[in-house]
Amino acid sequence: MKSVNRLVAVSALSLCLTSPAGAQEHDHSQMDHAAMDPAPAAEAEMALPAPSLPADGSGTSRLPANDSGMTGLHIPTGDWMVMAHGYVSPQYTNHGGPRGSNKFYATSMFMVSGEKEADWGRFQLRSMLSLEPAMDARGYPNLFATGETADGVPLVDRQHPHDLFMELAARIDFNIGEDTRLFLYGGPVGEPAIGPSAFMHRGSAEYNPEAPITHHWFDSTHITYGVVTGGLSGSTWQLEASAFRGEEPDEQRWGIEKPSLDSWSIRGTINPAPDWALQASYARIKEPEAIHPGQDEHRYTASSHYANGSGLSAMLAFSAKERIPGDTLTAWLAEANWNMDEANTIFGRFENASSDELFPDHHAPLHDTVFRISKFQAGYARRMHIGPLEVALGGSLSAYSKPDALDGAYGNDPVGYTVFTRISLGG
Repeated sequence: MKSVNRLVAVSALSLCLTSPAGAQEHDHSQMDHAAMDPAPAAEAEMALPAPSLPADGSGTSRLPANDSGMTGLHIPTGDWMVMAHGYVSPQYTNHGGPRGSNKFYATSMFMVSGEKEADWGRFQLRSMLSLEPAMDARGYPNLFATGETADGVPLVDRQHPHDLFMELAARIDFNIGEDTRLFLYGGPVGEPAIGPSAFMHRGSAEYNPEAPITHHWFDSTHITYGVVTGGLSGSTWQLEASAFRGEEPDEQRWGIEKPSLDSWSIRGTINPAPDWALQASYARIKEPEAIHPGQDEHRYTASSHYANGSGLSAMLAFSAKERIPGDTLTAWLAEANWNMDEANTIFGRFENASSDELFPDHHAPLHDTVFRISKFQAGYARRMHIGPLEVALGGSLSAYSKPDALDGAYGNDPVGYTVFTRISLGG
């Protein structure tokens, strides 16, 4: 009953996050167009632009049609369309307080995919790589972040590097109706149908140089060894289910791990207008975390993503991790990215999470104690284009709210900052 109630609550949250105002604005634009057009109503209707299809996010997730989180170079080669996208971002971060540290490092991601359209549907091949395994196994400083291990020790106040192979997968879509498709996605490395699009692929986090501290509530399955997803999609909706390996990637980040299908998930997404993407999902994950052996997880997520097509993208999301056995840990995330013009961007993120992994030492007095942490982050980027490349220079500042019991470990008011250069292809 507890799990059913939580799933109902998440579904209700997703519906509540839907904005009637956004849908009405879309309808009003159609009404104004018809009213101003002296042509007959039938001709005016034909003159309206065709409905925009939702944009692709990571895995099989959907973004608003107006979102630009995965722009890239499109190269026609015969019957195939090849898309290349990627970035490298040298960064320096410095987080204060007794647990803070500083580091110069680089994050990176490169994608090459190809797709072929046919009368019966569409076929896609996808690959995504990162050179982050060249980074130290402990990753980079990210105060209050937890998840995964380095040299067998749980990572705390650090963001782990991503694997060399982030995706090696294929997708095939079959036309079964005027705007309905049956699809199958999968491969040795991919992303199951859980949560919103991963943070590297959504416009609301496009220039943010830091991974969310809630990464393991929303994005921990975006690199999964062994995924099969099947679903139905229309122009304004998608229903899908996945079987996948629940265990998170290990510390050997250069190779491909043995796939398995021991966990499952379901997700529903609606796109009521080109501005919006709303999803709710549930997953039963088998022993996802090495630092919690023997504990499975129920995971519930809901999110509302908005993009106006004029440079503004924002997302609000909720997630709950219910350990079996164990506590239920919840997290909220709100983030936005605003490309104000051709050269200037401001961005921000607010996170609030309950964490019990800040003191992994079993002999520590606060071991397994649940603390609710909030992070406030704001930043700016200056962008310029050089041929097919975009170069962005920027930085961000972070502040935190935490219980007084953590003052001894983290100081009274820890702050952090990150400065970065981001060089992207087709950005």
